[in-house]
Amino acid sequence: MSIPVRLRGLRPSWPSPKVLRTEVLAGLVVALALIPEAISFSIIAGVDPAIGLFASFTMAVTIAVVGGRPAMISAATGAVALVIAPLNRQHGFGYLVAAVILAGVFQIVLGALGVGKLMRFIPRSVMVGFVNSLAVLVFMAQVPELRNVPWAVYPLLAAGLALLVLFPRITKAVPAPLVSIAILTVITVAAGIAVPTVGDKGALPSALPVPGLPDVPFTLATLTTVAPYAFAMALVGLMESLMTAKLVDEITDTASSKTRESIGQGVANIVTGFFGGMGGCAMIGQTMINVKVSGARTRLSTFLAGVFLMVLCIVFGPVVSEIPMAALVAVMIMVCFATFDWHSVAPGTLRRMPAGEITVMVVTVACVVATHNLAVGVVAGSVTAMVIFARRVARLADVTAVTDPDGSQVVYAVSGQLFFASSNEIVGRFDYAGDPDRIVIDLSAAHVWDASSVAALDAIEHRYAQRGKTVEITGLNGPSAHLHRKLSGELATAD
Repeated sequence: MSIPVRLRGLRPSWPSPKVLRTEVLAGLVVALALIPEAISFSIIAGVDPAIGLFASFTMAVTIAVVGGRPAMISAATGAVALVIAPLNRQHGFGYLVAAVILAGVFQIVLGALGVGKLMRFIPRSVMVGFVNSLAVLVFMAQVPELRNVPWAVYPLLAAGLALLVLFPRITKAVPAPLVSIAILTVITVAAGIAVPTVGDKGALPSALPVPGLPDVPFTLATLTTVAPYAFAMALVGLMESLMTAKLVDEITDTASSKTRESIGQGVANIVTGFFGGMGGCAMIGQTMINVKVSGARTRLSTFLAGVFLMVLCIVFGPVVSEIPMAALVAVMIMVCFATFDWHSVAPGTLRRMPAGEITVMVVTVACVVATHNLAVGVVAGSVTAMVIFARRVARLADVTAVTDPDGSQVVYAVSGQLFFASSNEIVGRFDYAGDPDRIVIDLSAAHVWDASSVAALDAIEHRYAQRGKTVEITGLNGPSAHLHRKLSGELATAD
């Protein structure tokens, strides 16, 4: 018997062999790239390297199930490490774990309140600045790996870059990063070349993490100590995760649930905290390796990245430790090149782009590079964009006056958007002393947005009243009339 049409959609959609191969290989490449990154972030946070690796494992596996953006990689990150490092130094590792768990709770609450919907207020110029600054930061993070190193690192790096560029022209069946890492590792081991390796970054874990409660007193004092760090971590993690999700949406031309992603990040951090990890969020560098370089599109690659990470550390630890850092640096440099929006800085684009858009992009990049904090750059860029937008819209507000032939009244036609940036300027556009006794203010071509605008209209009426003149306001649309009736006369009048 044939399956009813209405039941066919209930059958699981299994990936084809081609897709499955892509997802598996992508997960393996990401896992290899995660190891040195997680160890580095552990050092930033002041914890044992195993803590960062455990966090990357639990974050990736959990977010693959509960997250909203397929193929996005979440793990231990530098942004989170910077936030919680002071707490670990001052109060100890138990407080750090408690902060990770509380941060997860905050993220679930913020997600349920709809914080993900705020992403629509992030301008495109901020998004471009975010992407470009990320590429710059990832590149800067590779520079220390190329300083004060044996000369053999440089030809290995060049060979790795050549493989990453040329191998995809031969075949894309196997990710070029995986081929590059394997070949360079074989060369260095077989030839006995002494160069920095993954093992030099720190010892890899030899067993799976064990769940447990944070070693802190469960008191109000502990809560007040942990809460500020947890809330900061929640905000930074959500901002970086949602920005990364939006970027992947554009790359893959698919939509994702930002609310589910926010809540999923919270769940992943809670799980990570109970397993003694340092917490984390979306990693845009590894996500670009997964999505843009390796071509992954499903949650399977994210899940396998976490699983492979632990397998590589526990089962193949000695082999992974021999991977030359030059191979991973080459991969990350290619990620930087692919991530950077070169079109945004092309001379032709810069000539056509409005100065305000360029300013917002530059401010975003400058703040991120200066602070090494993506959240700071996004906030600074968004605020700059709002100020520029407010100034631009404020200039659109205009006032024109027409006096009746008999001189009995004057009609002021006000057009544009009236809000705090434009309403104060129009107060000075009226001739209070020279106008006749009757004044009509026609707002049919305007919209009143806020209390500042109502206060400005009250100030205009007050100035005319002081001179014994009457004012009639006409043409208000429905929302503007409602706001004016509600607030007029209730606000302090300023001359």
